[in-house]
Amino acid sequence: MTAWLMYLGEGAKRVGEGYDDDLSSHYSWDSRVPNAARVKVGDVIVLWDGKTLLGMSVIEDIETGQGLKDVSSCPQCRKADIAERKTMTPKYRCWNQECKAEFDAPHVETVPVTTYRSGYEAGWIEMYGAVSGTELRQLCEEPGSQNALRRLRWEDFRDRVESGENAIPLDIIDTAHDVIVGGHTEATVRVRKGQPAFRAALLATFGEVCAFTGPMPGSVLEAAHLYSYAVNGKHHPGGGLLLRRDVHRLFDLGQIAIDPDTLTLDVTPKIRTYPEYDKLHGRPLKVDLTAAHKRWIAKHWDMHRRTTIPTQGRDPESARL
Repeated sequence: MTAWLMYLGEGAKRVGEGYDDDLSSHYSWDSRVPNAARVKVGDVIVLWDGKTLLGMSVIEDIETGQGLKDVSSCPQCRKADIAERKTMTPKYRCWNQECKAEFDAPHVETVPVTTYRSGYEAGWIEMYGAVSGTELRQLCEEPGSQNALRRLRWEDFRDRVESGENAIPLDIIDTAHDVIVGGHTEATVRVRKGQPAFRAALLATFGEVCAFTGPMPGSVLEAAHLYSYAVNGKHHPGGGLLLRRDVHRLFDLGQIAIDPDTLTLDVTPKIRTYPEYDKLHGRPLKVDLTAAHKRWIAKHWDMHRRTTIPTQGRDPESARL
């Protein structure tokens, strides 16, 4: 797979402002950004703020358009590699090694650009703080690059994320990539548009109750699919539960699962080091399930447990999670 490290934060990393970004669903850039046209549907998008990893997903679609943009540059060499200084005068300096001019105001020119808006909500994994900015730079194909869109060494990045004390499994990335590359992008868009109705139906069925932790304000409850909606492309009857946001994320990652034999929660050893989640281990669900729920729960268990836990004894300490 091709993976891109993309900057999401304050500053001039993307040569200007006004981008339409939302951390967990879409990210924008334009043709003034190096590598702009190389990013494709099915590529992995890894977002950071210059200091730490924020999250990652797989690009489902890229909308292109045309627009105008004000571009600031050095008045002498007309390069865009300039920086505003907070305390020194003149206010600006050109970082072009052949120029290094200092000036009070940049040259501003309005230029036509191609705009790009990537959507990636289906496979989104929130990973704030999992990898430092220093490590991310070293995992790029060009560690010294200052570009907002940088090509990552995917296998090295994956090894880093899936190993160590704070390992995070990336099965959902594999699934989303395979489905999107296989031509099911329209299905993921249909599901995203139907999400409010899906949540409303779950609230009508279960009330304001998190299936793992009990009664909760409706504002903190999310509609959780018991299957990968990137794969299925639609909402299935009996295919969802209401979950508090944090346990929803852990369920999507397989770090919390529901044992289909006992209908109790199974929490991975790593997550059980946190008392709040340790007390969930072995606890029964807070809602009644239909036969359809149980079938989807078994599929989720198969994806996240059957291939990692021995059939004899199911010792969680031996699982690769």
